[in-house]
Amino acid sequence: MEQEYLNEKIGGKIRNLRNQLGLTQQELADRTELTKGFISQLERGQVTPSVITLLDLIECLGTTPADFFKEDEEERVVYSEEGFFEKIDEQGNSIQWIVPSAQNNMMEPLLVELKPHQSLEEDKPHDGEEFGYVIAGRIRLHLGDRIFEVKAGESFYFEAKKSHRIENPGGRSAEFIWVSTPPTF
Repeated sequence: MEQEYLNEKIGGKIRNLRNQLGLTQQELADRTELTKGFISQLERGQVTPSVITLLDLIECLGTTPADFFKEDEEERVVYSEEGFFEKIDEQGNSIQWIVPSAQNNMMEPLLVELKPHQSLEEDKPHDGEEFGYVIAGRIRLHLGDRIFEVKAGESFYFEAKKSHRIENPGGRSAEFIWVSTPPTF
């Protein structure tokens, strides 16, 4: 059973690499001095190649044995509240980094709770874009010399080429998702 699984895994990797290079089974067979039938069986996990044959295939597919056998890391997709990092300032405003290590990604999503009559620190102009969605309350977005009122159920999106900051002019807390690219926090 394990051998069958291994054969299928090896065959699938060979098929994927061959397809990425735009080669037909016949072209790969010609390069490796194997038959098209053998390549077909190999890709379907029906035969086990010798070590020499496998190394020859790996070389012809433009990779190394180390890269060929390297296990792909499972991409993390779902994050729970236990993994969030929260910073609470002196006024009680909360910023939660809701995707751990997001500063290594293209986007940095935050969950922000801004207390009544409070403001976040001004963000200087930078390359990138910013997006937000107000979940509860309302906020005031200062973008350069323009001011925008954004209430629950509304979103904002802008290029971050001007200084900007967010304040809560209301009498109750405002909660919003804020995503910046590239990460700036």
